[in-house]
Amino acid sequence: MQQLEVQSDLTVVGGGLAGICAAIGAARQGSTVALVQNRPVLGGNSSSEVRVWVCGATAHGVQSFARETGIMGELFVENQFRNPLGNPYYWDLVLLEAVRAEPRITLYLNTDVRSVEAADGEIRSVTGWQMGSEKEIRFVSPVFVDCSGDGLVGMLSGADFRTGREPRSQYDESWAPDVPDSNTLGSTILFYSKDAGEPVRFVPPSFARDVTETAIPERRVIRTDMNGCAFWWIEWGGELDVVDDNEAIRDELQAVVYGIWDHIKNSGRFDADNLTLEWIGSVPGKREYRRFLGDHVLTQHDVLEQTDFDDRVAFGGWSIDLHPPGGVYAAERGSKHWHPDGNYHIPLRSLYSRNVRNLWMAGRNISASHVAFGTTRVMATCALLGEAAGVGAAVALRNGLTPRELAHDRFGLLKHALTRADASVLGVVDDDPENVALSATVTASSTLTRPALEVSAGTLPLTTDLGIVIPVDPALDGFELLVDSAGGSLTVELHDPVKAQNYLPAQLVDSCTVEVPTGEKRWIQVPLAWRPAAPSNAFVVLRSTPDISVHTAATGLPGTVHFAHRDPAADEQWSEQFRPWKHILPRGGLCIRLGETAAYAPDKVIGGYSRPYGGPNLWSSEDLAWDSEPWLELTWPEPVELSEIVVVLDADVQEDLINLHHHRTPFETLPTLLAAYDLEVRDGDGPWQRVAEVTDNHHRTQHHHLQTRARATQLRLTTRQTNGAQRAHVVSIRAYSSPQ
Repeated sequence: MQQLEVQSDLTVVGGGLAGICAAIGAARQGSTVALVQNRPVLGGNSSSEVRVWVCGATAHGVQSFARETGIMGELFVENQFRNPLGNPYYWDLVLLEAVRAEPRITLYLNTDVRSVEAADGEIRSVTGWQMGSEKEIRFVSPVFVDCSGDGLVGMLSGADFRTGREPRSQYDESWAPDVPDSNTLGSTILFYSKDAGEPVRFVPPSFARDVTETAIPERRVIRTDMNGCAFWWIEWGGELDVVDDNEAIRDELQAVVYGIWDHIKNSGRFDADNLTLEWIGSVPGKREYRRFLGDHVLTQHDVLEQTDFDDRVAFGGWSIDLHPPGGVYAAERGSKHWHPDGNYHIPLRSLYSRNVRNLWMAGRNISASHVAFGTTRVMATCALLGEAAGVGAAVALRNGLTPRELAHDRFGLLKHALTRADASVLGVVDDDPENVALSATVTASSTLTRPALEVSAGTLPLTTDLGIVIPVDPALDGFELLVDSAGGSLTVELHDPVKAQNYLPAQLVDSCTVEVPTGEKRWIQVPLAWRPAAPSNAFVVLRSTPDISVHTAATGLPGTVHFAHRDPAADEQWSEQFRPWKHILPRGGLCIRLGETAAYAPDKVIGGYSRPYGGPNLWSSEDLAWDSEPWLELTWPEPVELSEIVVVLDADVQEDLINLHHHRTPFETLPTLLAAYDLEVRDGDGPWQRVAEVTDNHHRTQHHHLQTRARATQLRLTTRQTNGAQRAHVVSIRAYSSPQ
């Protein structure tokens, strides 16, 4: 047996999405990282071994403009480009290549951490056994990040933690039980089937459960076209210890899977003669175990009230999603959901141990109550937490700070690092003093100042209330709609969503009733007015009027989103989960003329927010038919020295991407991204010098490191080609004298 010792700045234990993003985030800050994973592949529950969909803040399209950016966003976009069919093995490759692309990360697969050396509230080392190579490896570093899911490192180091469900009295959470217990969410094993093209029989194993002796066929949806995570409800073990009883849980879950397959193949209730099993998982996908205690415990109230933490480092948007402990055998529904009105914030103080000074945590083991954990546990959110913890750990180490000191005394350091990394943080402006772009003025070849959609692609009758979210900057002074009418009047309301990340009506601002004369394709003036204190979104409601139809357009306007209102169906009335406003026209819009706006002005690309928040927060050119190669230009009053230029493009965070394709997005590269552009600089009246040329781009963020530092009074980005959008969009341009 070989015994090795590995020294690094950070040791990250766990190679799921949280650990991957923690390692990459820290490495990009200049730290050396040992990434330790106890499986032969990366990805955790999302890997080809388990095959769970990577869900996050979009909540399968419930939340608006919610898709993650940062490292998780890179993985989504890269997977969309490489893996449009959702092949789980190609997803493994996307993750492996993302880690291997970082030279400061050393990856240790098949390495199971089994012991921790800790003293005086600090971890000194962790030791693991690398299977196959028969090596015992001791990892020594000043900082450790526990992304192991089950939290073994934190537990062995003496970190305070909880398991099970807190009582309602502890945090006054309405979804907490009156009496505390040890119940958790259970584990799941999934399966895939395929059509063999000829009859295939199935002889069930002796241990297969006879599901007809249970209520599974009546309580759960079973169809022959379902695969993978469509069977998320094959869950069990929440009333056991999901670690101590892992083997029994796996055996029971496989017995249930084979029992369900036997029911599909042999009950005579399904057209399944030609179907055969293609894959069945052998590793239970765990949902919940230890949750470590930090300086803040995230609760149901923080999620639903969307608490504005000063130390916010990530966001979520998935519903509070809790399952009955009995899992597949429970009499209750398989899950219950409570959606916040929009994305909520997660603070840095929930990502480090309150009593082990050098322990960070990310993923499903963060400092949250059981109820709040019901939303933070989904993998894309875990990934954001991983990036925040990795960047935070690297920044703290570089500045000689403990996690607590970083959170309470020097949080600005992390805020600027996360902004520069294009991490997923809501409502945080770029005020980094190192970003010299903030002192520039911005001009453009053209700007979308009077947005309109005038070409009809069809009509939509107002048989239900419709909603449209439109940006208001600085004011709204009426707009026009294209309608067909059999006569009558249309009532229109304007609501303030109140929170800048929300896209639902919250406070009525103005309303009017418009007389609509009989006729087709009539533009009608809607005299609603609003001047908010800051750029905002307006939620406009068109009240149901069956004699009137609105015209729809094949394309949409940046920052707009459309809804239809519907009453709850009988099967949705049982829970707080129901949201009456449902997305419609996912890539189109209503035919509308908005009037003059500054919502897409050139100066949106410096400072401000790097994603939709109280508006689209991007520059948009006019139509490419009028401005074929749009450009943006930054001008400084005095020369600046440039060594790094960062360009953030529009990856259309309204588009809901997913790794294994719960749904299929009809393009491999997001059309709103620039496919090709040039960067040029010049000093005074000197000649323009090209410093970067980008072609075939499918990424949101491009970091341009200049080979030699450039002295400049002007910086120009010229669009050569989009990926299909009819206008050029840029979210942010940042410029730095010193490289990161």
